[in-house]
Amino acid sequence: MRFDLTDLRLFLHVAEAGSITGGAARSHLALASASARIRGMEEALGIPLLERERRGVRPTPAGRTLVHHARTVLEQLERMRGELGEYAHGLKGHVRLMANTSAMTEFLPEALSAFLADHPNVNVDLEERLSYDIVRAVAEGLADVGIVSDSVELAGLETFPFRTDRLVLVTARAHPLAAHRELRFVEVLDHEFIGLATGSALQDYLSEHAARAGRRLKFRVRLRSFDAICRLVERGIGIGVVPETAARRCRKSMAILGIRLTDSWAQRQLTLCVRRFAELPVHAQQLVHRLRAPA
Repeated sequence: MRFDLTDLRLFLHVAEAGSITGGAARSHLALASASARIRGMEEALGIPLLERERRGVRPTPAGRTLVHHARTVLEQLERMRGELGEYAHGLKGHVRLMANTSAMTEFLPEALSAFLADHPNVNVDLEERLSYDIVRAVAEGLADVGIVSDSVELAGLETFPFRTDRLVLVTARAHPLAAHRELRFVEVLDHEFIGLATGSALQDYLSEHAARAGRRLKFRVRLRSFDAICRLVERGIGIGVVPETAARRCRKSMAILGIRLTDSWAQRQLTLCVRRFAELPVHAQQLVHRLRAPA
């Protein structure tokens, strides 16, 4: 049984992506080369590691065991690189960070840019996910650090405060809802929305709360940024729900209003989560220290 680090990284990427094609792309390997490596691993062990399905692959019980051990080996390698990086500046550290939409767009750019400027030998692989997907990824070792809302169960993970995130309704100044200072989410669901693009963690979060009220959001258009949403809201195309920080920023240059949503879920505490802080590579620990809210 002779698996090299490329084999282990490839298998982890395939398991994470749910396909050999996706795993090959993440590993920067040709599909034929990736497939040959997977077959070689299975032949060396004498058992299948992946179940081939119509829409991709998933690890067999043996494959899940390999994922666990591969992750342990690669995490140990990352810790070694991080610690040696304190002395050998030519080595690169790598942190896998997952965050929900609000953290990604409103809070991380400034904090993360400052960290990267101070740590030129660290790379951050940043991915947007739903909070409950992030928790699972951190627990399973698919991410080093996650930033999630406090609405999800965080048992078993170590947590640190990040930021407070309040969601508000934005309308044009002439919109019928503009006379209100606060509203419940269910009271605005008859109106047409400007939303975020498909796959946005925040948009899925809002759609889920609409579904709990037995309703569906009616979208006129879906865009990729809070600023773009506010620009169309200003022109009376529809209403939107964005973080208060985004609404406050856009109000400086746009004729829009921010209306408080009274639903308890509209005010969220964003939280950093890790599996075991003491087991993180040094550079990942440094990132957590930089991102966490001041005491």
